[in-house]
Amino acid sequence: MSGEVLLKKLEANLEGVRGRLTPDAMMSKLTWFQVGGPADILFQPADEEDLSLFLDRLPQEISVMVVGVGSNLLVRDGGLEGVVIRLSAKGFGMVEDLGDNRLLAGAAIPDKRLAAKALEVGLGGFEFYHGIPGGIGGALRMNAGANGTETTNRVVEVHAIDRQGKRHVLSHEDMGYTYRHSAADKGLIFTKAVFEGFRDDPSDIQTRMNEVQHHRETVQPVKEKTGGSTFKNPQGHSSWKLIDEAGLRGFRVGGAQMSEMHCNFMINTGDATASDLESLGEHVRTQVLEKTGITLEWEIKRIGRA
Repeated sequence: MSGEVLLKKLEANLEGVRGRLTPDAMMSKLTWFQVGGPADILFQPADEEDLSLFLDRLPQEISVMVVGVGSNLLVRDGGLEGVVIRLSAKGFGMVEDLGDNRLLAGAAIPDKRLAAKALEVGLGGFEFYHGIPGGIGGALRMNAGANGTETTNRVVEVHAIDRQGKRHVLSHEDMGYTYRHSAADKGLIFTKAVFEGFRDDPSDIQTRMNEVQHHRETVQPVKEKTGGSTFKNPQGHSSWKLIDEAGLRGFRVGGAQMSEMHCNFMINTGDATASDLESLGEHVRTQVLEKTGITLEWEIKRIGRA
């Protein structure tokens, strides 16, 4: 069924929904890899109330997938079935100083913007976000971290909406954070969160942010079409070292390549398909397992029809 046909079937149920509905939306325009087939329907809600109404009205048999800024995401060439929800900057892009060393951040804002707000109000502990190429919604879901700090170290509470349109507030304990993982129900859509830092001198914060930026620019292929770290670091190991030792730095499959600069980053050299990228990643996993006995786990989220 095409997205156009599906949307026409749903329109009667969605009266009062204010957000933007786009049938057959190409996901390659929304992901940093710039690959991926169409989503049957892309929905960009106006705000939390609109998202809640939409989910309440959407028939339960229609699948729902949430995407953020598309940095840590590989959408397969066959596209995505059902509805893809992408939170808008207008409705979910706030960042506010709550006082008491706390910030409120919408799920749609880039991680770097939260770091910038913390600098503005003199809160330390957020510098690591300056070097993470993603959005707060994704950071909340995967416990994003860098430079020795993780999202779990800063989160106080998370606001979310479930598949039925009901609102929830989750405590830090409810999130169940572990390395690159949250135990929160996968059906929840995070909309905003409260974070806590500590008072610090803005000049010291800026110095640390500059160090994060310098490190990222000198060791990561930031100007390429990439998706960040491809694999999680196994306990006691660095994925890039395992990949390098397996002789796979710069290895290619079609238009996909393991970066010469940082070999735990896959890049689209210009004409890669999602299949090229996923095949490359699986080849790397196979070779590393054969040579070291260690299984690499994907950090990049792979979704959609092949």
